[in-house]
Amino acid sequence: MQSLVTRPIGGIRWILSTLMVASVFAIACSGDDPAATGEPATPKATSKPAEPATAPVTGISGEIVVDGSSTVFPITQAVAEEFRKLHPSVQIPVGLSGTGGGFKKFVSGDTVISNASRPVKDSERESLAAAGVEFIELTVAFDGLSMLANPANDFADCLTTEELRRIWEPESRLTSWSEVRAGFPDKKLVLYGPDADSGTFDYFTDEINGEEGAIRQEFYPAVDDNVLVQGIAGDSGALGYFGYAYYAANRDKLKLLAVDSGSGCVLPSDTTINDGSYSPLSRPLFIYVRIDALSRPEVRAFIDFYLENGASLASEVGYVGLPQSMYNDGLALVANPVPDVK
Repeated sequence: MQSLVTRPIGGIRWILSTLMVASVFAIACSGDDPAATGEPATPKATSKPAEPATAPVTGISGEIVVDGSSTVFPITQAVAEEFRKLHPSVQIPVGLSGTGGGFKKFVSGDTVISNASRPVKDSERESLAAAGVEFIELTVAFDGLSMLANPANDFADCLTTEELRRIWEPESRLTSWSEVRAGFPDKKLVLYGPDADSGTFDYFTDEINGEEGAIRQEFYPAVDDNVLVQGIAGDSGALGYFGYAYYAANRDKLKLLAVDSGSGCVLPSDTTINDGSYSPLSRPLFIYVRIDALSRPEVRAFIDFYLENGASLASEVGYVGLPQSMYNDGLALVANPVPDVK
């Protein structure tokens, strides 16, 4: 991949299209060994979770279509794989078109569950209401949005939120690491990040630049975090960001940077994400479920299974599970769904 980034987003999507094909192929062929193929690893569960608290529903079948956030994808995919061991007649295709792209499919009725790395926007609520879609919001895990560099980077271990703002703000013209901080080398700075359909993009721009969607044009965007892993791993001047699980699955290819928001440098970890000290980039992750779909036995059984096993599977794929009381609150809401009309 070329390292010079000088064109706006619309003019560089073709650069990533080839990588996207390779990444999607890697996901489809998940039985391959990423270390052997050189492809980035998609986070996935490595052991069987605890048995569900309630007896599994027998004899169910059907299809549960899910789409949305690439950040939430690993958790939902892991839950789907474990659920299908109990209910092999239920098909659960899980797409990853980004949080925004997922909500568009949720509005159109193409999906019954929408993965989201941010809360639903007011404009999306209006579209859902206009389409007659009633839904509930369920929090499923915590994430620490992570800053990554290439392993060859031997000078940057921590960046302040002010430095991140100067790098990523719309008016930024920084093109060299030496412009980020005195003492950094005169090495080309090449940026990678989620595209505008991503909830991670929305969250990052809001927290770092102070306005959702406000960002410089000169960076390589992708909807699939595996594409970002591949870009950063192959570019010695790279800096990028995405969910912690994708770092955890590819830590041999990436360098994790600490973030200093004014109280010292903090790395994302289970502890710092859970207690909020990894600030301001710790965040909750969600799924949204159509209320009318909960009358289908396969959907209800899947959502119950998700919440009963969410803590262990979130941890398995690199995120932080919620306190059990929060999953219990979710189960109570599923049992007596009240439309989300905030």
